Amino acid sequence: MTPHGFLGTTTVLQRRVVRVLVVGQILGGIGMGATLSLGALLAEELSGSAAWSGMAATMSTLGAAAVAVPLARLAQRRGRRVSLSSGALIAALGAVLAITATSIRSFPLLLLALMLLGAGSATNLQARFAATDLADSSFRARDLSIVVWSTTIGAVLGPNLFGPGEIVGSSLGLPPLTGAFVFSLLATLGASVVYQVGLRPDPLLVAVAARDAARDRAAEDSGVAITAPKRSGGAAILRVNPKARYAVTVLALSQATMVALMSMAPVHLKEHGATLTIVGLTISLHVAGMYALSPVFGWLADRFGRMPVILSGQGLLLAALISAWLGSDSMMGMTASLILLGLGWSASVVAGSALVSDAVAIEDRPAVQGFSDFSMNGAGALGGASAGLILSAAGYSGLGISAMALVAVVVIYSIVRIRERRRIDTPGGILR
Repeated sequence: MTPHGFLGTTTVLQRRVVRVLVVGQILGGIGMGATLSLGALLAEELSGSAAWSGMAATMSTLGAAAVAVPLARLAQRRGRRVSLSSGALIAALGAVLAITATSIRSFPLLLLALMLLGAGSATNLQARFAATDLADSSFRARDLSIVVWSTTIGAVLGPNLFGPGEIVGSSLGLPPLTGAFVFSLLATLGASVVYQVGLRPDPLLVAVAARDAARDRAAEDSGVAITAPKRSGGAAILRVNPKARYAVTVLALSQATMVALMSMAPVHLKEHGATLTIVGLTISLHVAGMYALSPVFGWLADRFGRMPVILSGQGLLLAALISAWLGSDSMMGMTASLILLGLGWSASVVAGSALVSDAVAIEDRPAVQGFSDFSMNGAGALGGASAGLILSAAGYSGLGISAMALVAVVVIYSIVRIRERRRIDTPGGILR
């Protein structure tokens, strides 16, 4: 096949891959959105203490972190299709265990269920990288952001399934607050089927095959055998790749900031007299902020570069934290804070994820992407665990102040990266 013919075929395949990922993300978003807030409320109910409510987000993000690298390795060996469908199945098992744990009043089993449900978040995160496997570098952030955006539909719908979930749960004889997990189960099973059926041929395997074919042609033209690059682990690559290391740091700390505030918002709102319907609506607005404008941030990242969008995202996160600090006792202040929190996360994650893919070759991408998601979820778990303790000690406003330190680290690191890049770009390449 001629290069032109191959590029045309790849473009058609890329469009189909993005469509499949969009459907999978909608279903996965329903599974995620229906359980994010309920996890904190159930953890408080089964443990008997608000201090343990942060463990819901902690266990979910720990679960996502635990499966991130295995799912990436599975993608490297078997392709995105097997990896993404397997992650969705693990999340479906988590939904079953969450219902079981609440039925038998077992807090430890609930924590295990939330860990398994975290695999759904890990799957959603890795799906965005699947959109970059065949994407042209000029549109990489755009394609990635479209997949991120598609989560809006399911993730916004999910928290608003609390009411219908209670009706379904009551008709099935399930305990209160667990009906929405039925929707999570059906949605994650549907996502697994979509990935398994739709991602044929597999985008990552096609991209690797194209790379291998290009290397073979180069070897044939030059008459010199070209050794296939040795695959390294994600951590090893980050040690020698400052661009990728910076991008992973941005993703991890932005996730920690978002999880810390978002995970405690339902508990704080409930303590201030908000109904489940109001809690669900507020979280929906936050999730809308996370995903609805991601194509705009993707376009900006392709048009103006990754770094300006990352810094804009940190500015939005800072605005969210200030609103949480000053407006924690106001419904309007809380809503504004959570919307800004979602927008800041979106800008930082879209631009940071595109930078991760930019920074490494195709054969190293799954390893770095997996380690990136591991770091992202690990940082989120620490943020969620710390948030419960800070909320108990200093309130929601104190939580907002504490999280400002994470934004400060990203901003300072960004300034250092900008100065380093300017020094390298100095004529003669002299560092000064």
